[in-house]
Amino acid sequence: MADIATREAYGRALVELGKKHDFYVLSADLADSVKVEYFRKEFPERYLECGIAEANMLGVAAGIASTGTPAVASSYAMFTAGRGYEQIRNSIAYSNLHVVIGASHAGVSVGEDGASHQCCEDIALMRVIPNMTVISPCDAIEAAQATEAALLKVTGPVYLRLSRPNTPAVNPEGYQFELGKGVVLADGKDVTIVATGLMVAKALKAREILKEKGIDAAVINIHTIKPIDSALIAEYAKKTGNIVTVEEHSVIGGLGSAVAEVVCEQAPCKLTRVGIPDTFGLSGSSDAVLDYFGLTPEGIAAKVEASL
Repeated sequence: MADIATREAYGRALVELGKKHDFYVLSADLADSVKVEYFRKEFPERYLECGIAEANMLGVAAGIASTGTPAVASSYAMFTAGRGYEQIRNSIAYSNLHVVIGASHAGVSVGEDGASHQCCEDIALMRVIPNMTVISPCDAIEAAQATEAALLKVTGPVYLRLSRPNTPAVNPEGYQFELGKGVVLADGKDVTIVATGLMVAKALKAREILKEKGIDAAVINIHTIKPIDSALIAEYAKKTGNIVTVEEHSVIGGLGSAVAEVVCEQAPCKLTRVGIPDTFGLSGSSDAVLDYFGLTPEGIAAKVEASL
């Protein structure tokens, strides 16, 4: 499959799912950016444009879901997790309603939009809410299947974290997404790299850099951050004794924190968190901002090597 953005795969998947299943799609004046424009054109009678009013959009989604019909609400991660937090918590999650929150443009790879639009806190915000499932797919294949799982295999709220840039295909065409199950993409004995979302492909490239230096690194894709695959994480914590987490999110409260909780309780080992430090993002091209924060194969490899 060609390299395409996870938001693009999400939009296409909604159209295919809409041909067989009954659900509504809502947007907050960003249908083209979050790729639900495809659904609007195909099923206009099941699409609601809520305007620049994300909190209201999520409230409407809760109302639809309360009738027994799932609702998919889409906007930027900053606007859904930020402006809509109270509605997600009280109107959706508290009643355990089946609302899929398609949160696009997550992390610093939004680039030139700058710190105001670079949401690096959303995983932390969402995973602490009871009843919430949190998924961060690593490529288009996984994003499409995760969208299907969010609609057909979960009965409560789902936060689906999507990226703006095109993402290299990591998984083969025959890949099968399994909710809550991490994927071992490469085995290794010296250290374990645990990554999510956009960082998975970069972690695999970092592994090749480390291999040239005689370091044998395992790479695990944790696409479901809640519920997390604690058994797999504990297994590799015991096997390698050293875990490095990599995420396009704050090192506080995200994948690194979730993995740390598992390790501390089940299999204590050395742990290094790679991500956005306790700071806001900055404006620049996607590649430049990722490079600034060390979220490149070279940057990841350097952190892994330092951990050893």
